[in-house]
Amino acid sequence: MISEKIENILNEQINKEFYSAYLYLAISAHFDEVGLKGFSDWTRIQAREEVDHGMILFDYIIERQGNVRLGQINMPETNFGSPIEVFKKIYEHEKYVTDSINCVANMTDEECDLATRYFINWYIKEQVEEEANVDDVIKKLELFGDEKCALYHLDKELGRREYKMHSYEG
Repeated sequence: MISEKIENILNEQINKEFYSAYLYLAISAHFDEVGLKGFSDWTRIQAREEVDHGMILFDYIIERQGNVRLGQINMPETNFGSPIEVFKKIYEHEKYVTDSINCVANMTDEECDLATRYFINWYIKEQVEEEANVDDVIKKLELFGDEKCALYHLDKELGRREYKMHSYEG
């Protein structure tokens, strides 16, 4: 059984993961509107992964005899800009999620909840990967600048990303 503090912070994290999915879907729609189908596909897959992350937390709370409480999901921003501007916003959002996951880890230490600490380590590792993936795209966008041919090829590259359902690998 988990403490009330851990239950609360995990429920907050579920909301953040589902908000992240909404944000990525809004970004996907933006990229569709401007004709960058590969960018759109990449962010749509990212949205699906964020839902997976929320559901893993959802299932964990239930497994630990806790109560899942789903909160309201805020409407994401809809003014995005150029691909580089969008990916810089994505990077900032991923850093926010990383900070949030780190707070969960800190809370598990404070509550002496080693099971949840072990569980949350998967998210810590996942966030390192998330930030690195976004940083990789930013570096390419910075390198190519406004070069339309390079943007076309990057769009094709991002469009080759395939969805793989995330599951807890504890």
